[in-house]
Amino acid sequence: MKRKKITQLFPFLLPIRRIQRKIIFYAKMYFDRNRYTKTKAPELLPFCIYETKSMLLNENTGFDMKYQVNKVFNLRLATEPVNKLLIRPQETFSFCQSVRYAEKNERYKDGLCVVNDELVTVPGGGLCHLSNLLFWLFLHTPLIIVERHPHQIKDFPSPDEDEPDGVDATVSEGWLDLKVKNNTNLTFQIEISIDGPYIYGRIFVDQAKGYRYEVINRDKSFFKKDGKTFERVSVCRQEIDIKSKQVISENILYTDVCEIGYLLPEGTAIAEEKE
Repeated sequence: MKRKKITQLFPFLLPIRRIQRKIIFYAKMYFDRNRYTKTKAPELLPFCIYETKSMLLNENTGFDMKYQVNKVFNLRLATEPVNKLLIRPQETFSFCQSVRYAEKNERYKDGLCVVNDELVTVPGGGLCHLSNLLFWLFLHTPLIIVERHPHQIKDFPSPDEDEPDGVDATVSEGWLDLKVKNNTNLTFQIEISIDGPYIYGRIFVDQAKGYRYEVINRDKSFFKKDGKTFERVSVCRQEIDIKSKQVISENILYTDVCEIGYLLPEGTAIAEEKE
């Protein structure tokens, strides 16, 4: 039987625990000798190396749609400090540090978030939509992923059937962050915008390169273990020559395993996982 956390036994301690974790969290970053991104540039760098978009509203959550509308409000606050941010050589991007003061003028609204392994509504819920988008952008660059945490459970299906699996990045200030480090001699720049039903992301660089990256899924499967259903999928990255459009190389970045918290379509093949 899984041992319960102290904040699950005594929920009133959670606000105190959050304050404690945030103090330790940012103190470690202050002393870890990394140079974190803080500089914005009003003009975009000359070369766009990847762009993407994601649908904002998800009607498959099982919750009132007002929480999806609140999520969009929260995302508008969080994208402002990230938009036009530069990641210069030897700098590290931290999601939590970048959006730390996003609500200094307006407070976040209640959105969906996983707390103590349960999907609930909390102020600032839904910011993982932005961290997911950023992680997807970063996978199409030579930036080094320093810290990334997958969701342990997928509570509802994505509204976009073409969205790749296993490329999410959950964040929780004080506990979980998304960090990438620039070990190249290039400068990168993030652009995030919200327009209509989509959030758009682009990443720019100051020097043109003769190749691009494409991230794809391989070997996707479902299996049951201890009465629960899981998805296993490999996330691979191809390096493609821009002129010839030929694949230069392909590497498995990682294999993601995630519990599925909703009913899969009828007829989906689900294997039995043996111990």
